[in-house]
Amino acid sequence: MNGKRLYAVVAACAVVVYLGALWNRFAWDDTFIILGSDLVKSSSGWWRAFASVYWPPAIGGGMYRPLTLATYVLDWHLDGVVLFHAVNVLWHAGAALLVAVLTRRWAGDAAALVAGVVFAVHPVHVEAVANVVGRAELMAAVFTLLAVYAAVVRHSVAWSTACWILGLLSKETAAVAPALIAAAWVIHGERPAPRRFILFVGSWLGAGSAYAVARELVLHSYAGTAIAPVFLGQPPIPVRLTAVAALADVSRLLVFPLKLRADYSPNERTIVSSPLDWRFVAGLLCLVGWALLLWLAWRRRRAVEAVGLGWIALAYAPVANLLFPVGVLIAERTLYLPSAGLAMAVGGLARGLRGRPLAILVAGVAVLGGGLTALRVPVWRSDATLTLSVLEDSPRSFVGPMRMAAIYLERGRTDKALEASRVAASIFPLAGRPLLLEAYAALKLGRRALADSLLTRVDQCASCRGLYDSHIAAARQLGDTAVAEYLSAHLQHLNTR
Repeated sequence: MNGKRLYAVVAACAVVVYLGALWNRFAWDDTFIILGSDLVKSSSGWWRAFASVYWPPAIGGGMYRPLTLATYVLDWHLDGVVLFHAVNVLWHAGAALLVAVLTRRWAGDAAALVAGVVFAVHPVHVEAVANVVGRAELMAAVFTLLAVYAAVVRHSVAWSTACWILGLLSKETAAVAPALIAAAWVIHGERPAPRRFILFVGSWLGAGSAYAVARELVLHSYAGTAIAPVFLGQPPIPVRLTAVAALADVSRLLVFPLKLRADYSPNERTIVSSPLDWRFVAGLLCLVGWALLLWLAWRRRRAVEAVGLGWIALAYAPVANLLFPVGVLIAERTLYLPSAGLAMAVGGLARGLRGRPLAILVAGVAVLGGGLTALRVPVWRSDATLTLSVLEDSPRSFVGPMRMAAIYLERGRTDKALEASRVAASIFPLAGRPLLLEAYAALKLGRRALADSLLTRVDQCASCRGLYDSHIAAARQLGDTAVAEYLSAHLQHLNTR
C-alpha cells in the first residue's frame, strides 16, 4: 500500500466513526467554558484569550489554554455547534495521521496502517472527540506529535520548539514533548550531534520558562489547581496508593475498552489507604506488567514497541496523581495522548504482516473498535443523555444525582432538584457542589433555615468557596435573581470574616 492510500484509510476511519458527533450539542463543561463565556462570544476574544483564563472568571476562573480558547471564539463567530464538533473530528483525524506518519518512519507501512487505524477508532477517545472542550486534548496531542516528528525525523530545533509552544498553549499536558523526544532518541539510537542537542535543550528551557511566566501572570490571582474529590483531606501516601490502584482502570481502558464511563468519582472510586488493598495490588501488577513488556522490547531490540510503551508512561505521568494530585483520579479524555504510544506498539507488533492477514487485522480493528466508538458517541449528545449514562454506568457516584439536580433546576422542578442534590450529598458529604445545589433549591422553595444550615457546611471547606461564583452565575442565567443575591450576600459576608 502506498503512502497516500495508507493515510486515506486512516483519515477515513477517524472521520467516519465520529460522524454521529455532528448531531451532538454542547454538554457538561461546554456549557461553562463556551456558552457561559463572554470572551468566546466577543469578536476580540480570539486575541484576548492569550491574556485570559480558560474557565470564565465569573465561575472562578482557572487554567491557561489560550490557543484552544481562541479556536472556540473563531468557531462561535463562523457557525453553530455543528462546526465545533466538525473541527474536533478534523483535529482527531490529524492526530491519527501523525501517529501513522511516525510509526511508518520507524517500522514501515504495515505498522503505520495498523497504528493509525488503532488510534483512529480507539473507543477511549470518545470523550475527547465527542465533547467540544475535549479539543484541548486533541490539539495538545497534535502539536506534541508534530514536535516529536520535527525533532526526531526532521532534526529541526525551530519547528519542534514552535510546535511544543503551540501544544503548551493548547493544554499543559504537552509539557511531556521533550521527554518523548529524548526517549525516542535513546531507544532508536538517533541522538543529535552535541551542538544540536545543546540547541534543543536551550530551546526547551527558554520556551518552557517563557510559557511558565506567561501562565503565572494570567493565573496568579486565581485559586490553584483543584484536586480530585476522592483526595479531599487525604495525606500523600493514600493519594499515591490510590493513583497506583487506578492503573488497573487505565490498563483496562487502553487494552480492553469494552466498558466506558463518563465519570469515575466517589463512591465509584474510593481512597486506597493500605498496600494490602486488592485494588492497589491490581494496579501494581499492571505497572509491573508494563515494565516487563518494556524490558522485553528493549532487550529484543523492538524499538518501536519500546518507544510506544515508554510513550504511554511519559504521556500519562502528568495526570497520574503520582507526582502530584490533579483534578481527576481517572478520566478517559486524559488517555488520548498516552494511547498514541499503545497504537505505535501494536503497529510495531504487526510490522511483518502482509496481504490478507494484514487486511483481516485492520478490518477487524476498524469494525470492532469503530463500532464501539460510534455507539458511544451519542452518549455525549447533551447534558441529559450524559447524566443518564452516569446514573446507569456509575450508580455509586455522587456526580449522577448532582448533575440531575442541576437539570431539574433548569427545568423548574425545584422539589426534584432538592431531592437529587440531597442524594448526591449523602453519597459524598465532602463535596461542596451538592450542598450548594441543595441550598439553591431550598432558597427557591423558601426554606431559608435549611439553606443556611447547608451553606454553613459548605463554608467549613475552604477550597469550596470558589464554587459560589458558578452557582451565582447559574442562578442569574436562570432568572433566579433572589437566589443569586442571597448567595452573593452570603459570599460577601464570608469574605469579610
